[in-house]
Amino acid sequence: MSAMRLNKYLAQCGICSRRDADKLIADGKVLVNGVPAQMGQTVSEQDKVQVGKRVMGPQKKVVLACYKPVGVTCTERDAHAERIITDLIRYPVRVTYAGRLDKDSEGLLLLTNDGDLIDAMMRGANQHEKEYVVKVDREVTEIFLQRMAGGIYLKELKAQTRSCEVEKMGKYTFRIVLTQGLNRQIRRMCNTLGYEVVQLKRTRVMNIVLDGLKPGAYRELNEQECMELYRRAGMAGGDHGSGKTEFSAE
Repeated sequence: MSAMRLNKYLAQCGICSRRDADKLIADGKVLVNGVPAQMGQTVSEQDKVQVGKRVMGPQKKVVLACYKPVGVTCTERDAHAERIITDLIRYPVRVTYAGRLDKDSEGLLLLTNDGDLIDAMMRGANQHEKEYVVKVDREVTEIFLQRMAGGIYLKELKAQTRSCEVEKMGKYTFRIVLTQGLNRQIRRMCNTLGYEVVQLKRTRVMNIVLDGLKPGAYRELNEQECMELYRRAGMAGGDHGSGKTEFSAE
């Protein structure tokens, strides 16, 4: 391994995202050769890196597609949550979710041990598509669809939603494709127009779809799916600039 920045190294080892790595370093929780790490520090394979325990070298990349059921909280540690995402995922490699789903929402959740991929997927400027099927408490009208598609100002967040694709699927159901991830965005948009969300399911994230998964189940993405996901995330099909990413096929 050639020398690389410590935050990138921790991300490639599946410890956390680069942003979270910077916080761990700033908080003095990362040691390099027994000495607290410094921001911007580089490491090589000769260095001993510790975050509580010794960090092993970069692992093969794996991406999982999970059907998160209603009632499961997207967190790895929460003493007050009845069920958390780690209760569902029993996988030999530590993985972290890329993009939350509310406790009251269900559907597709992607998890990976590649912190760089998480960072790329979470950047709002990249405008990655996420598709949802939503059921509301009132009839879906043409005016409602037009206003949702045109963008809505959310007072609580002091933010304007981007224009998006919206399609009526039933009397109380619609499909929506977002390219941003504001907090509880769909619920807030509906509330602004006088609607309450009864059911919200995420069915697609970029090229990965929920089809075939049952609530609580997960599967590994195949290599073709992973390569396309990395490409859409702007990571050149898994090429990180230091050799092509190897995906787990376990």
